Amino acid sequence: MQAQKIEVVKAHKEQTMYRILLIIGFVHLLNDAIQALVPAMFPVLEQSMGLTFTQLGFIAFALNATSSLIQPLVGLYTDKHSSPYALPVGLCFTFIGVLGIAFAPSFLFVIIAVIFIGLGSATFHPEGSRVAYMASGGRRGLAQSIYQVGGNAGQALAPLITALILVPFGQFGAIWFTFVAALAVGLLIYIAKWYAAKERHTNIKMKQVKKEEKEEKEFPKLILFAICLLVFLVFARSWFHAGLTNFYAFYIIKEYGLSISQAQIYIFLFLAAGAVGTFCGGPLADRFGKRNIIMLSMLASAPLAIILPHVGPFLAYPIITMIGFIILSSFSVSVVYAQELVPGRIGMVSGLIVGLAFGMGAVGSVVLGWFADLYGLTNTILLTASLPFIGILTLFLPSDQRLREMNR
Repeated sequence: MQAQKIEVVKAHKEQTMYRILLIIGFVHLLNDAIQALVPAMFPVLEQSMGLTFTQLGFIAFALNATSSLIQPLVGLYTDKHSSPYALPVGLCFTFIGVLGIAFAPSFLFVIIAVIFIGLGSATFHPEGSRVAYMASGGRRGLAQSIYQVGGNAGQALAPLITALILVPFGQFGAIWFTFVAALAVGLLIYIAKWYAAKERHTNIKMKQVKKEEKEEKEFPKLILFAICLLVFLVFARSWFHAGLTNFYAFYIIKEYGLSISQAQIYIFLFLAAGAVGTFCGGPLADRFGKRNIIMLSMLASAPLAIILPHVGPFLAYPIITMIGFIILSSFSVSVVYAQELVPGRIGMVSGLIVGLAFGMGAVGSVVLGWFADLYGLTNTILLTASLPFIGILTLFLPSDQRLREMNR
């Protein structure tokens, strides 16, 4: 059995499949661009249907509840039941949802359409992470970076979606995204065939091998503690991300007298630098260690975050850009660390980190909004700026060497 495990591990480290990684990263961009369509449509739906802010909030909740919070359940199922074709099937749900939102005559139909989009995204993300893992050839940090940066780029398309498509065409403009979904389905059929062939070629499914390895080593308390701590750290990072993207623009408008358009430049720089950081973080983790990058991404950004509210508008440009690059350099690294922490549950832990933990950023937005109403915008920004200091807790995570020992 040990010889079989060595053979399988070698098979999966022979070559990094860049073609597969680029395709799954591009599909991640398409999927998250479709997700970005929903909040981008809020002004259009508010006008065309006369929706209230409460109803728009329910739409956002329906999307987050399905696309993020159920990802661990999807991952848990696909860990136990090999499901290569779950990828294109999931994007078929997305296709139906996009079609529905283009023709939805009422609030209820919008909710149903958004749930379909969320289900498609919830299916895609854990299995997409698994594909990146399988295609990594051992360079797991790089592989996850390529995969995750596609999603970040897709999310950043929301302003362009609004300006170029939804403003001119209104609600029906969403129909153009059925072509995006159809393209994604076609590419995922190709990925699913490669996925299935990969399993047939090795003759032993990776999830089964990793499960056996896990059963030979017993670190239940250490693993439970580490995964809970990792999720907490990702919570803190997500809340920090939500605080800056949702409230910093209001803060600098108030403090510096900037216009809305001028304030959005700062948020764009933060997000764009974050996408670059996401890509660079994986290779850096492959070289310097995953735990080190997770810790440095938070602690190195902490002093910059603390001084950000106190500098003028000119210095805020480079500072918020550096914060975006540094804090999100651990985005893909957190996923890889979790996968190696619980190697027999690639789908579940990917859904836990990317879905549940990152989806809690939406909850963070609500909490920070409530805090801003009670204690003021300045105190909210100061609270947000203190969150990266929680990264000191990374010292209590198992080291990379300890992870390797656990997986032998």
